[in-house]
Amino acid sequence: MRAGRARSEAGFTLIEALVALALTGLVLSALATLTGQWLPSWHRGIDRVQHSELIGIAMQRIAADLSAAEFIPANRDSKKPLFEGSAEQVTFVRTALGPNAAIGLDVVRIGEATDQGHLVTVRSRAPFTPLPPGVSASDQARLSGPVVLLRPPLRLSFAYAGQDHVFRDSWHDADKLPAAIMLTVRDTRGALMSASTAIAVHVDAPASGGKSGSGTSDAESGDDDAKDSDKVAATAPKQGG
Repeated sequence: MRAGRARSEAGFTLIEALVALALTGLVLSALATLTGQWLPSWHRGIDRVQHSELIGIAMQRIAADLSAAEFIPANRDSKKPLFEGSAEQVTFVRTALGPNAAIGLDVVRIGEATDQGHLVTVRSRAPFTPLPPGVSASDQARLSGPVVLLRPPLRLSFAYAGQDHVFRDSWHDADKLPAAIMLTVRDTRGALMSASTAIAVHVDAPASGGKSGSGTSDAESGDDDAKDSDKVAATAPKQGG
């Protein structure tokens, strides 16, 4: 009776233990295979989300900068705003912005620069000072504090429109600031990115007091200009969603 009870209370046999270990190994191997196939896709998805967020933040900053451009002449003798725009870069004047910025105006340039052999979109700034006649801001301003906004494979291009709602690749020596600016983001293959957009410039004419000869106040004229600017941006063709 004691021998029979001992046999009934005995544990796994060696064969049963080996079978259990083999099944455990198969399960762990299958889990490792599934994890190895799933993790790269998960990492790629996270990278795409982070990349899209960085592009969105950069475009929001560029749009906020450009919409805050001000009608500031290069010097006392000039009647035209300091604004130089091309398809690759744009230089303009806006209120100084930043945690350590003093009260005043900044010359801001947003455009392409070379970083470690690659073209990147950079924002640079310098305190605004009146320029000598005939000297452009691109040649005179000593820009500093570059901040990289977009990296390869992305490239940013600009287009400018007046009250005629027609976008062109450059804006130089104009009597007014552009009413709207289109930002187009493409990759190295030329594919249009969904971050592309058009923004309205808040100011396109100099501030002045009094009333115009037609009896319309400058405040009303400014409101009309602002409405026209918003209309240009609203009617601009949407790029890629």
